[in-house]
Amino acid sequence: MARMVSRFCQLLGEVSIKSPLPLRSLVLIRPLRTSSELRSLTRYDKSWANTDWKKKLTPEQYTVTRERRTEEPFTGIYLNHSEEGMYHCVCCDTPLFSSKSKFDSGAGWPSFTEAHGTWERDEGHANILRRADNSLGSTATEVICKQCDAHLGHVFEDGPEPSGQRFCINSIALSFKPSVKE
Repeated sequence: MARMVSRFCQLLGEVSIKSPLPLRSLVLIRPLRTSSELRSLTRYDKSWANTDWKKKLTPEQYTVTRERRTEEPFTGIYLNHSEEGMYHCVCCDTPLFSSKSKFDSGAGWPSFTEAHGTWERDEGHANILRRADNSLGSTATEVICKQCDAHLGHVFEDGPEPSGQRFCINSIALSFKPSVKE
């Protein structure tokens, strides 16, 4: 508590409080910012914020990606799709999942073991974000596009090794680009 008061007073520049901590530990103080000045550490681009999604997407795509709904199981175009390539966000065309991580989970939606750009469970370079979702009646983890906030599906911790994850993604939230064969 004394450390916090010391830092606050140091920011104000009015009061000097002696701290048992070395001076160098007090130098690492972040300046206070208003919420309008704060920038996200996880999102790259906000240019998609003003997009008229109803004009860009089909009604079904809009319902799933923007209203956070789920397509009916076993109906998606990519459920049994086995071509090599990359699955992209249908809204912003960001690469999300490689066909190399796709597997048949039997759940009724295309399933992946990891997002494109993941390295040993580190999703810092992947184009997805996770967030808690209580809309299903129990706590689940929603998967959204990092670039445009599109709802993609959910991730569960019951997938195959080595990741142990099962990303169940709505087909309608994806577009596919085949690998270029030379």
